[in-house]
Amino acid sequence: MENLDLARRGLRRSATFDPATIFDIQRAAETGIYDIRGGGAKRPVPNFDDLLFLGASMSRYPLEGYRESCGTDVVLGGRNGANPLHLDIPVTIAGMSFGALSGRAKEALGRGASEAGTSTTSGDGGMTPEERGQSKQLVYQVCPSRYGMNPDDLRKADAIEVVAGQGAKPGGGGMLLGQKISERVAGMRTLPQGIDQRSSSRHPDWTGADDLAIKIIELRELTGWEKPVYVKVGASRTYYDVKLAVNAGADVVVVDGMQGGTAAAQSVFIEHVGIPTLAAIPQAVQALQELGLHRKPDGVQLIVSGGIRHGADVAKALALGADAVSIGTAALIALGDNDPRWDAEYREIGSAAGYYDDYQEGRDPTGISTQDEELVARFDPVAAGHRLANFLRVLTMEAQTIARACGKSHVTHLEPEDLSALTVEAAAMTRIPLAGTNWIPGDSSTGRL
Repeated sequence: MENLDLARRGLRRSATFDPATIFDIQRAAETGIYDIRGGGAKRPVPNFDDLLFLGASMSRYPLEGYRESCGTDVVLGGRNGANPLHLDIPVTIAGMSFGALSGRAKEALGRGASEAGTSTTSGDGGMTPEERGQSKQLVYQVCPSRYGMNPDDLRKADAIEVVAGQGAKPGGGGMLLGQKISERVAGMRTLPQGIDQRSSSRHPDWTGADDLAIKIIELRELTGWEKPVYVKVGASRTYYDVKLAVNAGADVVVVDGMQGGTAAAQSVFIEHVGIPTLAAIPQAVQALQELGLHRKPDGVQLIVSGGIRHGADVAKALALGADAVSIGTAALIALGDNDPRWDAEYREIGSAAGYYDDYQEGRDPTGISTQDEELVARFDPVAAGHRLANFLRVLTMEAQTIARACGKSHVTHLEPEDLSALTVEAAAMTRIPLAGTNWIPGDSSTGRL
C-alpha cells in the first residue's frame, strides 16, 4: 500500500540510487570508513541457474535409477607421484578458518565430511586438534598470512593447498576483527588478543610463478614428497592463473568464483572484484586442455567453488569440466547457520535468519561463526556434523539423478554437450549453445541446426 501511495504521488525509486545505495552513502559520510561484512556477493550475476540439462529421450538413452549404477568417486592429486586423495563424492569442504569459525564448528565440518567420504580444509589460522581428529582426509592451507603455520601440522595433513587468492576478494587480504581473537585464536596465530588483524594479500616470500615453483618444492621436501599440492586462485584472470599454477607444479587447481563467501572483507571487494564462477570454469578447462592435462590419468584436477547450492550446481560444474566442487556457505547453512529457530536473536543484533552475514562481529547466535564461549556452548558438533553429511549425500544423489537422466554411468562423464544456455550472457561465458539453437555468441561458425 505504501508503494501504491508513493506512485500516486508521482514518486519513483531511482534504479541508480536505490534505498540501499543511499544508506551506504549516508553511512560512509557519517563514519568515514568503508563497510566490512562477511558472506558472498549479493548482486545478481550469471550463474548455474542460467544453464539447463538436456535429458535423454530418443537420441540419448537414460539409465534406470534403480538398476544401473552411477559412480561418484574422484581421485585428486596424483600427478607428481604424491599419495592422492580418494574421495567417495565429488564435493569437498572449502577452507574456513578457526577464528572465523568456532572450534566446535570446525569439528562438525570434519565429522560431516568424514561421514560422507570426502575431505575438509583447514583455512587460515592453522589446524585445530578437533578438526584433524574428526577429518579422515584434511587439506592444510598455506595462506599469505602464515598465521598458525606449523611444519608438524603440514606433515599431519593429507594434502596441501597454497592459497594465492579467494573468490570473494581476489587481490585483497582477509580480516579478523578483535572481538573474535580469543586467547586461543591469538595463541595459534601469534597475535595480541582482542586486536583487529588483517591478512596479507600476497605471500611474503614469493611474487610470481617462478617463486611459487620453488615454494611448492619446499613444501614437497618438508612433507617427504607424499602430499598432493593444490593451488587456489580467485577467479579473475583465470586462464593465465591456471596455466601458471600448473607450470609451477600444482597437482590440483582450485578456482573460486566471485560468489564465494568470506568471513570478513571490504564490501566493495565482495561486490565488484572478480568474475562469476560460471565464467571462470571454461577458462580453467581451456588452460588444462591446452596443456594436455584435463581429465587425464596423470593430469591436473580442477576443483570449482563459489556459489554451489545444490546437486544441479554440482552436476553443471562437472559438466563444464570440473572434477569436483567445494562448498563453504552451503556447508555452514547445513550446520545450522541462519536457522529460523534463532530469528529473534538475529533480530536483536540487527539482522534476521536468512540474512545474517555479519560473521565478523562474532555474535552469531548459532555458535558457528563466533568465539563467544556461551554462544559456542549452544552448538552440538555431533548433530551438526550429521546434518552436513545428510546434505552432502543429497547433493551427490541429485547429481547422480541428473547424470543418469543424461545417460551417464559416472557423474564426471557429464559434458558440455549435455547442457544448453538460457541467456545470451551464459552462452557467451560457457560456450554452450543458447537453448533451442546451435548459436554461441561470438562464434561465427555456429547458429544453424
